[in-house]
Amino acid sequence: MDQAETVIRAFIRAERSPRYLALLAKRGGREKLRAQLAHLPDLDLRFAHPIPGSEANPVAIARLLLAKGAPGTCYCLSESAALDGKVLPLTNALEQVVGYGIGTLLSCVPGQLAYFEGEEPGRRFILSRAAV
Repeated sequence: MDQAETVIRAFIRAERSPRYLALLAKRGGREKLRAQLAHLPDLDLRFAHPIPGSEANPVAIARLLLAKGAPGTCYCLSESAALDGKVLPLTNALEQVVGYGIGTLLSCVPGQLAYFEGEEPGRRFILSRAAV
């Protein structure tokens, strides 16, 4: 299973994840999936921990993720073609995403720890769950 599949299985509501996985499997489907990341209505909020406004900057978010066990790199599933599918240094990825309203999931520890940024102001979450 690749990182995109893993982050979808872990952090998208179970009843909706098959649709997202089907998009990944279809030719041209990834682009449709990426377009949904701006709003991502199917994010499983049981695992979403909002980031306080005072910590809504790349450095503070990186510190929070590192404290939860994130390595120095992350996999990007992003609305941005420039970021999508890449493995980047965590701080670099956060600098390109935080505050820009680009729907993005950064997978830090596959299936266990991620970051989501949506288009709407304040739609920033650390996503965490036990190993799946």
